[in-house]
Amino acid sequence: MTTSEDVLVRTGEENDAAALTEFNIAMALETENKMLTFEVVSNGVQTLLKNPEYGFYVIAEKSGEIAGALMVTTEWSDWRDGEFWWVQSVYVRRDCRRQGIYRRLYEYIKAKAVERGNVCGFRLYVECDNAVAQQAYSKLGMSETFYKMFEELV
Repeated sequence: MTTSEDVLVRTGEENDAAALTEFNIAMALETENKMLTFEVVSNGVQTLLKNPEYGFYVIAEKSGEIAGALMVTTEWSDWRDGEFWWVQSVYVRRDCRRQGIYRRLYEYIKAKAVERGNVCGFRLYVECDNAVAQQAYSKLGMSETFYKMFEELV
């Protein structure tokens, strides 16, 4: 847990599930114009919170209220003999944006990665048209890769 300027950053807990569910639904609607099902998202959030082997959430609180959050999942890299941490489900409440909340969340996971000792890097994906998010990630030292993402949903 770290604090600074009335912002507390901590690892997510089971009692954060409702807020995380709301954030995920809001983020999908805002960034991809997708309507997610509350029950499915809620179950997904609770599953991760109960199974740390899947990953973890990081919460930023400002003035005692949850202001933002992100999720970290891992990918093993045999090329680097270490883990990449995938930053996902990033959301900062509209009234808390442009106040350094994401920066604080990212700094927190970077410190956790150093503690862990086997993290070789951070990755995330961002919508092609989300210039504001891309600028924020660049300012924190991330750079665009040359990979394209493919998927098949089942």
